[in-house]
Amino acid sequence: MKRRGLIAFAVAGLIIGGAWLITASAIRAQQPPAAPATPAAPPTQAVPPIGPYDPKLRTVSLPSGKKVHVLPATLETTQWGWFDNAQPPVLRVNSGDTVVMETMMHSHNQIVPGTTIEQIKKLRTDYPGRGPHTVTGPIYVEGAQPGDVLKVTLNKIVPRAYAANFNVPGMFGQFPKEYADGQVKYFYLDWDRKIVEFLPGVEVPLKPFPGTLGVARKEPGRYSTVPPGEYAGNMDIRDFTEGTTLYAPVHVAGALLWSGDSHAAQGNGEVNLTAVETAYKELNLTLEVIKGKPLDFPRIETKTSWITMGFDQDLNKAWDQAKAQTIKFLSEQRNVSADQAARLMASVSDCRVSQVVNIKKGIHCLNPKNASAREDMERPAKETAKYYVSHVKDADLNKAMDAASMGMIKWLESEKKIARLDAYGLASVAMDCRVGAVSDAEKNVHCLLPKSIFVAKR
Repeated sequence: MKRRGLIAFAVAGLIIGGAWLITASAIRAQQPPAAPATPAAPPTQAVPPIGPYDPKLRTVSLPSGKKVHVLPATLETTQWGWFDNAQPPVLRVNSGDTVVMETMMHSHNQIVPGTTIEQIKKLRTDYPGRGPHTVTGPIYVEGAQPGDVLKVTLNKIVPRAYAANFNVPGMFGQFPKEYADGQVKYFYLDWDRKIVEFLPGVEVPLKPFPGTLGVARKEPGRYSTVPPGEYAGNMDIRDFTEGTTLYAPVHVAGALLWSGDSHAAQGNGEVNLTAVETAYKELNLTLEVIKGKPLDFPRIETKTSWITMGFDQDLNKAWDQAKAQTIKFLSEQRNVSADQAARLMASVSDCRVSQVVNIKKGIHCLNPKNASAREDMERPAKETAKYYVSHVKDADLNKAMDAASMGMIKWLESEKKIARLDAYGLASVAMDCRVGAVSDAEKNVHCLLPKSIFVAKR
């Protein structure tokens, strides 16, 4: 009876969140030739070729005349690590329709509980040039043309019950040399309490958001999913959560929308490369085409703020772009000159380091819709009642961010007695790095860690 129970559990475990977990051997058979394979994987359950799906069976009509489209995550509806504006759409929708889509874990669902850090590294080294993300799409939106804007509203997010955080040994992350040894941690996501226990006595609040959601680039060809850009993509902006809206400029006919890199929580900085990485059983989106109001760069609208952003390999240049986008937005919003908007930005805009690990680093600025809706703009230089703090100022914003974030990691090691790779991971999922006063001579970075994540051990 015990043996039968184990077999039943193993078979049942093949289906999670409505999508088949495909073994490495099945997926690699569909990939370009690569380095020699690892030892043979367990036998794959055969899936007979049943032919193309019927798109009519993926659509539900509503009394309003709008439609809801269900888009499962399968090998046919996803790509691993790349965008290509020549990729045939897996779904076509009208402006105003809603899409209920699934996403997969990284590397076509191969990074799931039980996958080792050595196997995770091999998934990157064996397939260079692509990102780790599995993205569902592309979705073609009828009527969307270059020069339009695609409005994407996040209605609902339902993650799987588990997640991962990992540091790939000797590769990627903010500090690959200092943390050349790797580690992967798997977690149970407690949605009743809306927390994940990162370590005994350390609970990180859950706030799911799509790390990657974007439209096709204007350039033809196949591009890695890692760097963000004017097409949005791998923005890793943790404020882009349920109830918020992305406005992305359209570069090709149909816009072509993808999403993946699904997160349950993330720190501002995402320093070890990963957040609380999960997959979504449901990412519920409403897609609308906006005509006559062109944008040159993405913006996000929350209930209380508008978010502007900048991306570049150099954090100083990412700041310059975020500043330019913020001044442009404030000038439009408040009907003031660019000089007036620049002075206004210093007092009303709340700028954070989104991430420093996506080839192009990111900074995003929250601009309140009104004075009463201002975010927590605290920029302490030392510990407060709410936060542990690491503050550094330097003429180079990259160096200020490096030193401030490393200062927090080392503090976790020395003061909280947290193991070094766990400290690196905790900073990645919970630390909040904020941009303080910026001048030609001095840039300030304040990395905050909420004291509330430290609780009594259960």
